[in-house]
Amino acid sequence: MSTEPTILSDTAPLDLRLSDDELEATHNHILQFIRDVVDGAGAEGAVLGLSGGIDSTATAYLAAEALGKENLHGLVMPSVVNSDENMSDAERVAQELEIEYDVVEIQPIAETFFDTFPEAANDRMAAGNVYVRVRGVLNYFVANHENKIVLGTGNRSEALTGYFTKYGDQAVDCNPIGNLYKQQVRQLAAHVGVPQDLVMKTPSAGMWTGQTDEDEMGMHYDTLDAILALHVDGPLSKSATMDHIDVTGEQIDRVVELYEQSAHKRQMPPAPEPLDL
Repeated sequence: MSTEPTILSDTAPLDLRLSDDELEATHNHILQFIRDVVDGAGAEGAVLGLSGGIDSTATAYLAAEALGKENLHGLVMPSVVNSDENMSDAERVAQELEIEYDVVEIQPIAETFFDTFPEAANDRMAAGNVYVRVRGVLNYFVANHENKIVLGTGNRSEALTGYFTKYGDQAVDCNPIGNLYKQQVRQLAAHVGVPQDLVMKTPSAGMWTGQTDEDEMGMHYDTLDAILALHVDGPLSKSATMDHIDVTGEQIDRVVELYEQSAHKRQMPPAPEPLDL
């Protein structure tokens, strides 16, 4: 294990890092969870999309440890909107872990969608979601062929704010880091040996050129985590949260809005209540 680096910004409102005992217990719990999901599915391993970001990197390190490097297949799936740096980091992770991986250029696949419905091709959000959903289909295509499961890379911060593509990056069989806030993902990643530059890398969903998670959400992940932990997940009122940590009412309102508007993403597709006939 690596020595834990400083993994908080200078202005983090709340320290959510786990104690040493909690961290090691969480590490072992996730390893066993991955093994149980694979065994329960009668699968022979797992497929994982590698983006070069901290979430997929942390999940890759955990999965390689849980399953053995020979049982993990990575997919690097660049499009024209992805930076070369991110894709290089994705390949770097696969090479450092010595797992099998393939690079699949998804632009030609996405272009077939854009050509089919050109009216939507210049809609940045719609087009960005096409890229994400194409990756989801490819993950399952490979996983079905190899009798593997698909590992998700979603964390708790993203799940609570709906910061994922429905039937895209959350078209998966499980989320090993799904109960961890972003701050805790970074801590666990450092604990299992992820290089420091990847631990602290600026998060991006890669949906369009220059996109970053924090610009889109309007705040740093440390701020988001704090509001989620105290107000959305926790018992504090808006005013009590503002008294407890250095955040604004507007920031709290933004997080609550994201949480409420994304409720449908955290549920199975609804059906009418059955009639008593």
